[in-house]
Amino acid sequence: MALAFTSSTSIAFSSSSSSSRTEQGIHVSSTKFQPSDVSHLVSPAVFNLSRKRSAAVKALNAEPRRNHPVVPSAATTFAPDVVEKAVEVEDFEKLAKDLENASPLEIMDKALEKYGNDIAIAFSGAEDVALIEYAHLTGRPYRVFSLDTGRLNPETYKFFDTVEKHYNIRIEYMFPDSVEVQALVRTKGLFSFYEDGHQECCRVRKVRPLRRALKGLRAWITGQRKDQSPGTRSEVPVVQVDPVFEGMDGGSGSLVKWNPVANVGGNDVWTFLRTMDVPVNSLHGQGYVSIGCEPCTRAVLPGQHEREGRWWWEDAKAKECGLHKGNIKEEIVSGNVNSNDGASDIFNGNDIVNLSRHGMENLLKMEDRKDAWIVVLYAPWCQFCQAMEASYVELGEQLAGSGVKVGKFRADGDEKAFAQQELQLGSFPTILFFPKHSSRPIKYPSEKRDVDSLTSFVNALR
Repeated sequence: MALAFTSSTSIAFSSSSSSSRTEQGIHVSSTKFQPSDVSHLVSPAVFNLSRKRSAAVKALNAEPRRNHPVVPSAATTFAPDVVEKAVEVEDFEKLAKDLENASPLEIMDKALEKYGNDIAIAFSGAEDVALIEYAHLTGRPYRVFSLDTGRLNPETYKFFDTVEKHYNIRIEYMFPDSVEVQALVRTKGLFSFYEDGHQECCRVRKVRPLRRALKGLRAWITGQRKDQSPGTRSEVPVVQVDPVFEGMDGGSGSLVKWNPVANVGGNDVWTFLRTMDVPVNSLHGQGYVSIGCEPCTRAVLPGQHEREGRWWWEDAKAKECGLHKGNIKEEIVSGNVNSNDGASDIFNGNDIVNLSRHGMENLLKMEDRKDAWIVVLYAPWCQFCQAMEASYVELGEQLAGSGVKVGKFRADGDEKAFAQQELQLGSFPTILFFPKHSSRPIKYPSEKRDVDSLTSFVNALR
């Protein structure tokens, strides 16, 4: 993914993008637009884009110079050369507040208008293709880049090609440094991340290439959503000064990050994609929601949160690879998550018993219980616990009066060591079944956390 941002290359501009939507005369107006409102999505009147703006969109198909060792930028679409304007100082906190209730289309339009050729869309090959569709609908020139780690699924590479042809663009690919990858693999092997964490591999294959890419920009556009990861992305604003990376001017505050779909739910994004007939990665049809590198990504099961398909072997409080490290609170990075951190409690059902440390110790001591118990060991800040909450509450309702008690035990903070030593806690959530006539609990072995799977587990043991 060589992301080369050059301004001196002589460029020949072709005609406007040949996308089918442009040919059909679909235009965009300044009308308020919400992706969850399907009627707005499908109505041509909403897309009342001026012909003047459409005419300014030029497709660029740069060819490599045969006498140059580096392939020049095969960027997406560029506006004709214009005289550079001084970048004004802006209060981005105020701008984020002003755009808080704006639609993704309005936010995208504002970002492209403001930064022109100095902003690019970060495309991972997943549902963030919605960003490209929004950019296309604005009628403004836009650029797209992607990080090719060398470990992506074949389906993702095919999807890149489909997207390029669908939008008549060229994605700017950025690759990791071959010397760094070679050193990592020769020293630690191809799958070291399964043993010592994914951060080192991600740093070599993703973070450093991204850092090089962003040094050629003043702003970038991401597909972060608040509902993707309640533990790390719940406070993502629609626009912010990037807290981690630097832009072309260098130094803190030199790069701006735009998150047009920050306030949009995952279901609404998919409604938008289906309504606009946008191509999607075929992996989504196989149960993949959050898509990354092949060795580190898998399909999610019923009752699992979408980010649980990433780095699933880790007891990770913050499922980030480093591209959005600024989302992670310092206390989470250091592992100092306190049980009194103020997080709203979960699994609050009338048929669920809230167990204390003393209650769990009593359960462990009993060899002849009056009732069997199923207990979830959880942390309220854990997005995977949050994802199974509805299933567990429904389980409690189904088992009421059946001779099986349903309980919960908050096992983070001061209770984590006890849970690890005495209750088989590996990661959150851990589910235990205490039979009537057994002194030791049985750990639920599956990652299917829908109510039917949990019910089958209980019925098989009681």
